[in-house]
Amino acid sequence: MKKEQSEFAAYIGLDWADQKHDLCPQVGETGAREKSVLEHKPKAIHAWAEQLRKRFKGAKVAVCLELAKGPIVSALLEHDFIVVFLVHPSLLAKYRSAFTPSRAKDDPTDAELALDLMLRYPERVQRLKPESKTMRELRQLVEIRRGLVDDRVRVTNRMLANLKAYYPQVIGLFREKDTGLSRLSRALADFRGGQESASQCDGELLSRAQCPLSSDH
Repeated sequence: MKKEQSEFAAYIGLDWADQKHDLCPQVGETGAREKSVLEHKPKAIHAWAEQLRKRFKGAKVAVCLELAKGPIVSALLEHDFIVVFLVHPSLLAKYRSAFTPSRAKDDPTDAELALDLMLRYPERVQRLKPESKTMRELRQLVEIRRGLVDDRVRVTNRMLANLKAYYPQVIGLFREKDTGLSRLSRALADFRGGQESASQCDGELLSRAQCPLSSDH
């Protein structure tokens, strides 16, 4: 990083994953490289970042990874001294194939390769512009909503699968399956005492499923 090398006290390659992140930090432009693992938990990431801040006395630290968004990126951007660089996954894959053909155990990790790309070919990595606090919070809320929608779809599909097996005639009554299943769930909760007869329960469930949206309010 000819232009930007003097800007940073340390450079870190990061290979992200769901449970943990492999790290390859290097102090300065020619310092020895280290290897470590960072647990994917907010407290662990925050503690690691604060250790970096203390170790380098608040000087800027460059972190290179192949992920443009996600929890780890959001967590890194919360710290003003960390500058995130992005490397395209296909570029990292080609770099890996070119420099690690043996696939031996002592081959460089993806974290080390990301670090190497950032230092050797700075024009091939993209510096991520920091977002405002409001934008970060908005993006996090959007990601949370997306997760909740995915959960709803998963639960709805599971309920439909069970209905097809045990009560298939009900499915055809729903114009919108999410709304219909919601009504059905509430109706089932009302009858869980088991005091009504089966015929009464069936009639009431069908009535609940077919009622217009306004009756819910």
